Amino acid sequence: MAETPELVVPARRTPQQQRSRERVERILNAAKGLIERSGSDAMKMGELAVEAEISIGSLYQYFPDKAAVIGALAERYNEEGRACIRDGLVGVDDASGFRRAFGELIDIYYGLFLAEPVMRDIWSGTQADKSLRGIDLADSHENGALVGAVLECIHPGADRAELLSRATLVMYLGTATMRLAISVDRAEGDAYVANYKRMALAELLAE
Repeated sequence: MAETPELVVPARRTPQQQRSRERVERILNAAKGLIERSGSDAMKMGELAVEAEISIGSLYQYFPDKAAVIGALAERYNEEGRACIRDGLVGVDDASGFRRAFGELIDIYYGLFLAEPVMRDIWSGTQADKSLRGIDLADSHENGALVGAVLECIHPGADRAELLSRATLVMYLGTATMRLAISVDRAEGDAYVANYKRMALAELLAE
């Protein structure tokens, strides 16, 4: 059986100095503006350099190609999502608390997608580019670990690996649900999210 090729996120220079970090911020903010106006498919590196008010050479020092820019934005949005999950699950240690907190997190996540066109575009971009799909996978694993840790408190006698597997799958399917929900009209999207929430809670809280 052929091995599945490893998905590698395009490398980019990690800024160490304050000036460099500020330049990266300027690049990413400029990219968000371009994506919001025209979409990531239309964004060109030369156009991004002009928008960020830096030379094309400086841009390539930090981001070797457009995929690296998209990847950096995706990682940023994913980290914001993980912070939301961490905050939402703080202190949750029983089924009723988890049911409430998880339901609220899904509503917040859905609201972010509806309100943030750049986030929607970036997520589509990570699916279209093979080099970026590993970002989604890593995000699902990290989110699954956060949820799985709470499930261990709720199901103290359950197998830890099985709980983690269940949580990771549910979080991955949550991402797919959001993509589907924002691609249809609002009423249909709301119904998909409500059904996902119901099915996810039934699976996660099952003995």
